[in-house]
Amino acid sequence: MGDTQRPAKKAVKSRPKPASTNEPQFVQLLSPEGRRVKHPDYDIDLTDEEYRGLYRDLVITRELDAQGTALQRQGQLGLWPSLLGQEAAQVGSGRALRAQDTVFPAYRELGVQWCRGIDLISSFALFRGVDLGGRDTVADRFNMYAIVIASQTLHAAGYAMGVAMDGAVGTEDGEAVIVYHGDGATSEGDFNEALVWAGVFNSPLVFFCQNNQYAISETNARQFRLPPYRRAEGFGVPGIFVDGNDVLATYAVTRGALDRARGGEGPSLVEAYTYRMQPHTTSDDATRYRDEAELDFWRAKDPVVRYRKWLAAEGLADEAYFAGVDTEAGEQVRALRARVMALTDPEVSEMFDNVYAQMPAGIAAQRAEAVEFQASLENGSDAR
Repeated sequence: MGDTQRPAKKAVKSRPKPASTNEPQFVQLLSPEGRRVKHPDYDIDLTDEEYRGLYRDLVITRELDAQGTALQRQGQLGLWPSLLGQEAAQVGSGRALRAQDTVFPAYRELGVQWCRGIDLISSFALFRGVDLGGRDTVADRFNMYAIVIASQTLHAAGYAMGVAMDGAVGTEDGEAVIVYHGDGATSEGDFNEALVWAGVFNSPLVFFCQNNQYAISETNARQFRLPPYRRAEGFGVPGIFVDGNDVLATYAVTRGALDRARGGEGPSLVEAYTYRMQPHTTSDDATRYRDEAELDFWRAKDPVVRYRKWLAAEGLADEAYFAGVDTEAGEQVRALRARVMALTDPEVSEMFDNVYAQMPAGIAAQRAEAVEFQASLENGSDAR
């Protein structure tokens, strides 16, 4: 996840172009000013409590993510990939999932993890370096973070093929699979191969592309000639272009794609058009490739501010509710921080465990040597 050194260049401001008659419309249900927008193919009708719940998700996700950045800056994490600006894409799609659906994340999907009710400590432990972020992924239906760009798309394609072969699709209770990736992943071979396999085998897979405008330090203009949602057609897969800063639109579009998948109608590609407000990771210097004017342009489209305006205008939430969410978010942050700080370093032997069902003799010898060497350091001697 490192950066290639390049000379500074003027930032390129990209924004959606009006769709032609041959292209899908840009799906938006809330304008940047917080006004409700009608769309002929997508709509959403939730209870008042569910509408308020989406705001709670957005705020808590943002605050937990900010704590990840703070912990890294304080030397408590080795790295942190912020999702600031992408909360609506993650919360909207995450809440559209059903209990039986399976998720293949990249490495920035803290908001989806929150919506799925999964203990977030696994992500923080991974970036603290005390373990590999492992969990019971079968029980969670949420796979481990994938650091290698686009590798998870092939994993998801294979899993979704298995779901179809098991006959677990074709009804409302069928299983759908969603794989999260960025715009940079669409330039990788794994992503294109995954689309081939998913399309040919009519797999119940939703490719969810968070187009946050940058593949590390490269803009979309240096990644592809056509946006991901248009390229999907070449694989026989429908592409949907949605405002990724609009939590309602993201929810509606993802719900439709997942329903299509679990009903046996095959894969889809959702391109959520959003923006990464922070650097690629805390090891990145984004000032080298974008300017303040570009950030200001996207601050005006802030997904949390937009949704709050709409809730207030519709009388669905008042200042007391917003203050209560802020208080709860603070409590969540403090609790998480305490747990992160309490994480202990692993035993040196753990790097050898849970790798082989039956440990080879050579690995066992290395394990014994590592344990002996660690003990010598603790005893103030050197066993070498």
